Amino acid sequence: MANNLTRFNPFGELSRFDAFRDFDDFFKNFPLSESLVGKAATPRINLDVTESEKSYLVKAEVPGVKKEDIKVTIDGNTVSIRVETKRDSEQKQGETVVRSERYYGVQARSFSLAHDIDDTSAVARYEDGVLELTLPKRSGDAGAKVLQIS
Repeated sequence: MANNLTRFNPFGELSRFDAFRDFDDFFKNFPLSESLVGKAATPRINLDVTESEKSYLVKAEVPGVKKEDIKVTIDGNTVSIRVETKRDSEQKQGETVVRSERYYGVQARSFSLAHDIDDTSAVARYEDGVLELTLPKRSGDAGAKVLQIS
């Protein structure tokens, strides 16, 4: 029988430790990484929500969008905002796009409020790139409703 004894070294694993092994992966999902690399980040719908006794007031930044491309859905206490930014398909002869930084695509944001919303008297207004929602509070159940934007 052969002798297969090995010496145990409790610090052997530490001797192979590389402190910078995962250093590149650390910054992979860092929020500023896209701006540092030069890639444009997907825009986000920024919200301000204020509450009074009878209603909520929501202001959402959605600049550069036509009001026909905004869809607001209310389902109980959940409010969803969906915005679609479309690229114009106009091409001029002899011109080449050197750089395009504007975002084209769909953005969506959903959030829940503490009280159910009275969707029959909810109002949506869009002006100067700001979507303003007036959402009265109510009690009771109903299905989802899509708001018309004025």
